[in-house]
Amino acid sequence: MAKLYRLLTEEDTSAFCHKVSDALAKGWELYGDPSYAFDAANNVMRCAQAVTKEVDADYSPDMKLGQQ
Repeated sequence: MAKLYRLLTEEDTSAFCHKVSDALAKGWELYGDPSYAFDAANNVMRCAQAVTKEVDADYSPDMKLGQQ
């Protein structure tokens, strides 16, 4: 069994909320608080949220975390 970690990022729009909601619907759990930062190169705010999930498999760096 392995515990997986992902950091979801996106511009501060509804797309970020949908990305996090999709992960939660697939069994991922929130890990810590969300973060916000200004992306000066693109003149937008960016959001980040860490999520974790326990899976019945051995960890491998080749895993496609978004498909777990």
